[in-house]
Amino acid sequence: MDSSAAPSQAPHRAGFACFVGRPNAGKSTLTNALVGTKVAITSNRPQTTRHTVRGIVHRPDAQLVLVDTPGLHKPRTLLGERLNDVVRTTWAEVDVIGFCLPADQKLGPGDRFIAAELAGIKKTPKVAIVTKTDLVDSKALAEQLIAIQKLGEELGIEWREIIPVSAVGDKQVSLLADLLVPMLPESPPLYPEGDLTDEPEQVMVAELIREAALEGVRDELPHSIAVVVEEMLPREDRPADKPLLDIHANVYIERPSQKGIIIGPKGARLKEVGMKSRKHIEALLGTPVYLDLHVKVAKDWQRDPKQLRKLGF
Repeated sequence: MDSSAAPSQAPHRAGFACFVGRPNAGKSTLTNALVGTKVAITSNRPQTTRHTVRGIVHRPDAQLVLVDTPGLHKPRTLLGERLNDVVRTTWAEVDVIGFCLPADQKLGPGDRFIAAELAGIKKTPKVAIVTKTDLVDSKALAEQLIAIQKLGEELGIEWREIIPVSAVGDKQVSLLADLLVPMLPESPPLYPEGDLTDEPEQVMVAELIREAALEGVRDELPHSIAVVVEEMLPREDRPADKPLLDIHANVYIERPSQKGIIIGPKGARLKEVGMKSRKHIEALLGTPVYLDLHVKVAKDWQRDPKQLRKLGF
């Protein structure tokens, strides 16, 4: 036997994984932890993710592209129906589905609704991911793991893995990537090294502004905010070593009465939104930014097909 033969190297894998789960199950936080930077907007309000944000995890042996879909829910508006269609289309196109279930909440009707939908998708491998494990003790975690196993058996879902993680405590996050990679097809990298997301910059900037606008807003507003970046242009007549990017964006709400909530007393709240989002935008784009924000009313935009199209849904 020829001992000089080089050891065979495992083939490089690349493909798409998608995290599903009811709203606020920790999908975006997990995406950010795996990618190692902020690509998906996180907020403690359900329904914050509207765009399919892809985070890209680069490893020597693989490239894992994460597709972050909106939370699947029983739709009440046209926007809700469109978001659910986006979810189902995505599920059919990915290589593996991760079902996120928070450790600190008993399985409820929302989880069963999603699991029943997943049971109908036969070919795609499914992994159950127990998120937010830092919030429970080992007994509660064990009970949750058993409940998830049973749910799979009831619905005829074969979980390839059931894995507990804490994105906040960075527990088992890299192990999760290790488990997902073998389920991807053999393939060269799909994106250039260094790319963290394929979202257009304008969409990501709009998402960062929307995240800042959602913070600390009363409960009636989370669904009613949409942000459109009208233009992003480098400021002319600036020396090369002192560039400045002008960003003009509109924050849309549904009713005139919501305007005061977003703007705040003497404009204080909008100013705060501008300062917070500007910091994140500058970090994302790597350049100083001048951010010009305006609040506009688009009456009942979630129910109006024309407005939905205009706002990018």
